[in-house]
Amino acid sequence: MSLVELIAQADERGLAVSGLACLDRCVPLLGGDDEVLRPLWASLAADAAPADWTERLEQTRGKLDAAAGDADEAVVLAHRMLVTAPAERSAAGLREWADGCSLAALRIHRLLDGAGAGGTGPADECREGAAEGLSPLLAAELRRQITVLELLSAHGPAGLRGALEVSTEGRRVLRAAVSRRSRRDG
Repeated sequence: MSLVELIAQADERGLAVSGLACLDRCVPLLGGDDEVLRPLWASLAADAAPADWTERLEQTRGKLDAAAGDADEAVVLAHRMLVTAPAERSAAGLREWADGCSLAALRIHRLLDGAGAGGTGPADECREGAAEGLSPLLAAELRRQITVLELLSAHGPAGLRGALEVSTEGRRVLRAAVSRRSRRDG
């Protein structure tokens, strides 16, 4: 099943986790540490109160808003994921957000891989299933996004831990890519 199809079929929790996982993998671009999104992850647990998401999202935005003025395209895309997160956990708002986060995360990985910003190209096409010729960084991000949605689809709330582990691994990979880019450009 393609990433677009998985997003279309995901339930409310799956959509929230999908968007949050994309943001989590890109948080190094916003200057956040490994724990900055942990409260948001906790708000998606089966026993969390519905209002937890809203409260913790506002707290997280306050902590990560410092990156708002950065003109780097990858940082702008990551910041957009944060500011467009819906305050309420409704399926309609989350579906649009998860879809936007998916595309933004793929574009960020494409930029960090040195592919440039010339259009969306592979970032759009690979979400539909055309994964041939993708760079290793972009292909790995696509796999992570699919894995997160499959975990939630197969295991429901119990898939949250696995999704967080996939995200943590992706965050380390992105942090290394950001470091390589800064050494190359600096």
